[in-house]
Amino acid sequence: MSSQIIQVQNISKLYRLGQLGAGSQREDVAKWWTRARRKSAVQCPENEQTAPKSQDFWALKDVSFEVRQGEVLGIIGRNGAGKSTLLKILARVTQPTSGEAILRGRVASLLEVGTGFHPELSGRDNVFLNGAILGMRKAEVASKFDEIVAFAEVEQFIDTPVKRYSSGMYVRLAFAVAAHLEPEILIVDEVLAVGDAAFQQKCLGKMQDVATSQGRTVLFVSHHMSAVRRLCRKCLVLDKGMCAPVTDVDDAVTQYNSQIAMESSAFDVETDQIKRGHGHGREARITRVKACGQPPLMYGGPLCLEFCVEVKAPVRNAMIGIGFDSVEGGRIMTLDSDAGGVMLNLQPGFHSIVVTLPELPLHPASYVVHCSIGSGGYYFDALHRFAVWEVATSASDLVSDRGFGGCRLIPGVVADSGRGRIPAIDLPVNHSGVA
Repeated sequence: MSSQIIQVQNISKLYRLGQLGAGSQREDVAKWWTRARRKSAVQCPENEQTAPKSQDFWALKDVSFEVRQGEVLGIIGRNGAGKSTLLKILARVTQPTSGEAILRGRVASLLEVGTGFHPELSGRDNVFLNGAILGMRKAEVASKFDEIVAFAEVEQFIDTPVKRYSSGMYVRLAFAVAAHLEPEILIVDEVLAVGDAAFQQKCLGKMQDVATSQGRTVLFVSHHMSAVRRLCRKCLVLDKGMCAPVTDVDDAVTQYNSQIAMESSAFDVETDQIKRGHGHGREARITRVKACGQPPLMYGGPLCLEFCVEVKAPVRNAMIGIGFDSVEGGRIMTLDSDAGGVMLNLQPGFHSIVVTLPELPLHPASYVVHCSIGSGGYYFDALHRFAVWEVATSASDLVSDRGFGGCRLIPGVVADSGRGRIPAIDLPVNHSGVA
C-alpha cells in the first residue's frame, strides 16, 4: 500500500445557482427535460434572450494535495472558502464536477451535528449503527462500547432516543464513535465548537493519540488557530475555492491572517451574505450588527453595540453573546447579556437590542468578532468571524506595564431593547490573555 493514504487530484466542484435543486425531484426532472427539448429544437433569437440563465459558482477549482498515513492535516480558510465542500467530497457525500479523490481505508467523518445518527434510535443503537456503516462487526463495536460511552459522558442517556439529545451530547457521542471505532481516516469539521472547553481539550488529546500512537490520518478543519497549531504540523489554506500548496503551520497561519485582515472591517455589518454557524435562525435571526458612535473603538472608551434581530416565534429567556478573538484564533473576551440574571423575552417581529460597556477593556490590537443569540445553551443563530475590528489607543495610554496581550476586568453592561428598556446588568467579562 502506498504511504499516500489520501490523494486529491485537480478536484473542482461547480454549482449552477437558480437551476436544478430549487424544487422537488419531479420539478427538477421536468426542468431538465424542457432544456433538453430546447437544445434539440431551433430557437429564435427572442427565445434565447428571454430564456433564464444559470449562474455558475465554482466552490472548488483545481484543488490538489496528498496526505501521508499518520499525518494530521489542518484545513483553514475564511467562511465560504470551500472547506466544507472539500470535506463532503472526501467523505463521499457529494461528487466532484471534475477531478479525483483517492482514499485508501475506512473513513469516519464529523461534518455536521448528528450526521449519520437516526433520531428515533437510542444512543446505544446509533453506536452499533455507525459501527456497521464503518464496516465493523457487532463484536468489534461491543468491545469498544463502554469506552465510547465513558468518553462521551452520556451514560445516563445512552438508552434515550438521540432526538432528545442536546447538540453538545450529539457531538460528544458522534465524536466518540468516530474516534474509537478505528477508521484509517478521521475527518473533523468545526462541529467540536458545540462542546464545552473541557470536552474540546479532550477531543484534541484524543486526535493527537489517534494520529501519533495509532498511526491514523486526521483532516482537521477549524477557525481556532491555537487548536490548529497544537494538533497539526502541516496545513492547507483555501481561498475562494483555490488552494496553495500544503505548507508548515506557521506559514499557513500567516497566509490565513493576511486573508482575514482583508475581510470587512466595517463597524456596521449586514449579515444576509454571511455564512451562519450553529443554529438555523428558525426562532430568531441576527440581521445586522452595528458599533454605535464614531469608530475606531478605543481602549478604555465606551463600547456600544446594536443588534437588529428578527424574531419569528416567541422567545423566552434569550441572551445575546459577543466574542472577541485574536487573529490567531484564541478567545480574548466574551460578553453574555444574561450573566447578570436579566433575560430577554421577545415576541415575533423586529427588535433592536443595544448592549453597552462604559469602558472597553480590550488592549489595542485587531480582533475577530463573533456573535450569537440563544437560550439555555441552544443557539437560535450564530455568526462566526463576521468582522475584524481594530481597537485603538491614545498616546497617553501607551504605558508599558499595562501590556497589549489581553484585557482588564471592567464589569457593567446595559442592554436596551427597542421595545422597552432592560435594567442594567452587572456583567463580569470572561477574559483570557495578559492583563
